[in-house]
Amino acid sequence: MPDKTVNELLKDVFKDTHVDAAVKHFQNMVADYQKSDWADASAKAGKFIESVMKALWVRAGETVPKGKDFKVGKIITDLERKPDAAGIPDTVKLTIPRACRFAYEIASNRGARHDADEIDANEMDASTVVSLCSWILSEMVRFSQKGLDLAEAQNIVEGLMRRKFPLSEEIDGRIYTQIGQSAPEVAIGILFEIYPKRMAKDELVKTLKRHEFSDNNANVALARIKKYVDIDEQSRIRLRSTGVQRLDELISVASQKNLKKKR
Repeated sequence: MPDKTVNELLKDVFKDTHVDAAVKHFQNMVADYQKSDWADASAKAGKFIESVMKALWVRAGETVPKGKDFKVGKIITDLERKPDAAGIPDTVKLTIPRACRFAYEIASNRGARHDADEIDANEMDASTVVSLCSWILSEMVRFSQKGLDLAEAQNIVEGLMRRKFPLSEEIDGRIYTQIGQSAPEVAIGILFEIYPKRMAKDELVKTLKRHEFSDNNANVALARIKKYVDIDEQSRIRLRSTGVQRLDELISVASQKNLKKKR
């Protein structure tokens, strides 16, 4: 199971076409969000939710209406009204649809409810919608794989949310990154390239040394990134959410410097 893609995991329960569409829209939504395209991210979230509701509707034994006859709100309401005797699991009938209704409401009415002098409403709305969509997809994965808990499902979905940086690459299993200047910063960039997977502590030291840091600098870096990582009993390191945030800060600083150079 760990080697399966999210698509493959979902297809154990849901129809292939709707799964492929949902995952595609989810990845496009994340890509737009990571580029700060709040409006496009919200629009893709709406398409993701539409695909999810089609998948749930078919799982409930129904046929998806054609074209304009398909309406997310109506499908959600119709699912909720299904009798218990129909034997539809609550996850399909109630839990996921209710999250979809809330997310779809925000995505569909983006920017329509806010005053001009408020904090950027588009960003707030997009952040909320992306988080909800991540939970929805994780819950679908959990439901598709009996015995998998939500934390494990969320870990799988995080792989889809990993930002694709042209500043990092992998060659024959060796990671190289141009992210960061100091050894601790480069270490965070390296760990993010494989996120959410783990890297052995010794391998991270070797990788830092390939980036022309001394053995001492590499080992000091491990001590300085402790608040950004989790280290398991086998001394394997994984980036935490604080590390992802730190990497976003590094990318933002680098982008601002590039803009100044262009000017």
